Amino acid sequence: MRIVKLAVIAVSATLGMASVSAHAASAADTARTYGVWRNPKDSVHLEIKDCGETACGVVIWASDRAKADARKGGSPNLVGLRLLRDFAPDKNGAWRGKVFVPDLNMTFSGAAEVLDTNTLRAKGCVLGGIICKSQIWTRVDAASIIASTATR
Repeated sequence: MRIVKLAVIAVSATLGMASVSAHAASAADTARTYGVWRNPKDSVHLEIKDCGETACGVVIWASDRAKADARKGGSPNLVGLRLLRDFAPDKNGAWRGKVFVPDLNMTFSGAAEVLDTNTLRAKGCVLGGIICKSQIWTRVDAASIIASTATR
């Protein structure tokens, strides 16, 4: 239990420092990161955008199965839910913050790094970064966004 508390303190300190650096992000970094991204299964579309002092990722579209999984985890409304919270750029160009996983109803420390114009690596970690899982997300083009919002 003490290790978990120490890990939480370390993660909180890291996130606090990342929030301070949010204003240091260049316009190019922000433009590369902001936008709509889809997960590997194309079951969730997430808009990464400005949310006050930091960036966040809000679900703008989800498949019926993803919505059902979120409901089982305790999140009745997946669309509109902030999955990425308090994200701010670090000195290496990655973005760090908190990742909410609705299926598990849990929040983890996380990072996002744009690999190229259309590819983002998202990572969530527990125990101060000892155990991590990453996914490759793909940018959603404007035509797909219009089509997905029309079918809501």
